[in-house]
Amino acid sequence: MIDPTVKVKMVGKYGPLIGAIDQGTSSSRFLVFSAQRAELITYHQVEVKQLTPAEGWVESDPMELLHTVIECVSKTVENLKSLEVDPGDIKAVGVCNQRETTIVWDKQTGKPLYNAIIWLDARTKSTVEMLLAKVQGGNKDFLKKHCGLPISTYFSALKLKWLIDNVPEVRDAIAENRCLFGTVDTWLIWNLTGGVKGGLHLTDVTNASRTMLMNLETLNWDPFLLKFFDIPASILPQIRSSSEIYGFLTATPLGGTPISGCLGDQQSALIGQLCLEPGQAKMTYGTGGFLLYNTGIQPVQSEHGLITTVAYQMGKNKQPHYAMEGSIAVAGLALSWLKNNLNLISDFQECEMLASSVANTGGVYFVPAFSGLYAPYWRMDARGVVCGLTQFTTRAHLARATLESVCYQTRDIVEVMTRDAGAHITSLRVDGGMTQNNVLLQLQADILGIPIVRPTMTETTALGAAMAAGNAEGIDVWSLESLDQDTITSDVFTPAVTESDRDSRYARWKDAVKRTLGWETILDDGSADPERRKRMLGSISGTVFLFSSFVILVAARQYRSTLR
Repeated sequence: MIDPTVKVKMVGKYGPLIGAIDQGTSSSRFLVFSAQRAELITYHQVEVKQLTPAEGWVESDPMELLHTVIECVSKTVENLKSLEVDPGDIKAVGVCNQRETTIVWDKQTGKPLYNAIIWLDARTKSTVEMLLAKVQGGNKDFLKKHCGLPISTYFSALKLKWLIDNVPEVRDAIAENRCLFGTVDTWLIWNLTGGVKGGLHLTDVTNASRTMLMNLETLNWDPFLLKFFDIPASILPQIRSSSEIYGFLTATPLGGTPISGCLGDQQSALIGQLCLEPGQAKMTYGTGGFLLYNTGIQPVQSEHGLITTVAYQMGKNKQPHYAMEGSIAVAGLALSWLKNNLNLISDFQECEMLASSVANTGGVYFVPAFSGLYAPYWRMDARGVVCGLTQFTTRAHLARATLESVCYQTRDIVEVMTRDAGAHITSLRVDGGMTQNNVLLQLQADILGIPIVRPTMTETTALGAAMAAGNAEGIDVWSLESLDQDTITSDVFTPAVTESDRDSRYARWKDAVKRTLGWETILDDGSADPERRKRMLGSISGTVFLFSSFVILVAARQYRSTLR
């Protein structure tokens, strides 16, 4: 976890500075970089709350997202002044953000019409089923040739359709031409450039490519997709490139500063990791996990459950670059579950300590399919399981199994990405909060069988947005062409297990994944095949009983310790 009070000092000239707004699922941040050295000078971070009003629902207050960003900018400016750095040296600001999260608001009042529906929210399962019923064969990939994405609860169009269908205030605002839609970048830019007083309603190609409404070839809103989801074009933002001067800040102490970069957070990390050539890949471990593979100027359609997305477009007259992506719903979120739901760890550092205290998981496999499985399975009927518990299982084994679950999900993606790309990934660059965990990265190297490369400067997501902003025509303080990857200092984790051990453990993981599938359908649908139901319940009931007993024993032990 980043200490939000830290002030990072640099030696020598700072030169021109670039700011980066990084609005994520769990926090908002503002960071300032030197454009000459790509070094972090200072930052401020504020956590944001996630609201869970019902099972599978995840929301945030859009006003909190905005206010925490403004607070972070203000505090960072104070940091600069205390370091005797002129905030006027900030030549531009870039924005990177959690993707797919959906916000609708009243353009006359500036007030949200509903809470932000977060990307991992699963309430639209019935909406997905309704749409699939209209498609021949219920093919979830029916729209991929247009937008590169499967019909899934993950993407913005489903969330927006749910809002239109279920929230009267949204329907009324659309009928009265008062409604605006946007992902988090759009909401922030509209407010920070004036809001109701002329705020700019726009997004970039990377965020637009996550809505299911933009055509991957034309980079425009697709009339066929709008008709399919029954969404009016009038509420959509203008689509722009990832690197150009969009407008100027009116709010915050940096009023008058250009906003000249905008990217979805994972595409921003791709740039920050300098994965600018076809064949280069990076993995970000945050609340979820996201592996992007640069495919160059041609979109590549996956045959194995990956999605096709825009990687970046570094200027309005520049060619777009594309990527294949595999998304994991639960990465760091699994550690939060151990901490907040089960009270098995007091902080994330304790998870690393526990995991390193045992040589293996003792045969325990944890599949954290809390709201289904994303790539490459795309099974929203899956639910989490813990397999292999015995009376000898300890919380250390479960902690290690939790870290391994992230690594196995990453291998799931790498396996199919290799088939789609027709080439092996020879090393993997990583970033995100979880990469501070050395045990995780060693496990990842062991499970993938390739080197894992962690840059010493881990703020690559915000760095990518800063690079896009500094690269923009009219700003011109950060040249992407002159960057040399060999100058980046990195830690490298190499595999330390045999190939046979690696493959046998992975086979057991695949067996555990099979046991998650169809669970929600069985619970909700009484007409399911009785024999199939009997087989699944028989295989899972023992695990559920043992896991429940295990948690109760741990809780009892912790309770007794408080009485001493």
